[in-house]
Amino acid sequence: MEERSEEQITSRLLELENSGQAERRAQLTGERFLSLLHDPDSGRSYILRHGSDSTEGAEIPEGTEFYEYPETEVAQRAYEQLLGESRRAGELLEEDSSEGIGDSETSGAEIRDLYADMDEDELTQDPVISEEEEP
Repeated sequence: MEERSEEQITSRLLELENSGQAERRAQLTGERFLSLLHDPDSGRSYILRHGSDSTEGAEIPEGTEFYEYPETEVAQRAYEQLLGESRRAGELLEEDSSEGIGDSETSGAEIRDLYADMDEDELTQDPVISEEEEP
């Protein structure tokens, strides 16, 4: 297997996180995040600390860093230690965060929210058959 650069690893970790594959993810102050990830391609585990991406994926957020671990259990213990340090420093906002996950891409199916004016999607409804149309 070819050795990857730090930038390639960071890009891969951000890709995994944005696709919802982080095992754990915490939101820190200053729009920063701490994530525990396992890369199925390399079999290695990582802790990723990064800020918000204002470039929609064009650039890696400034101050992004990762820690690489050969074993998942070691990565989990290190994540817990970093999370504890963040908590003691008053930097932890939310322990299980999904804030800011996903691409900014908006194409695809429309999702109805809590305040939508109708509960059902018109495209998934059975057509109403009037009494005149019944055989």
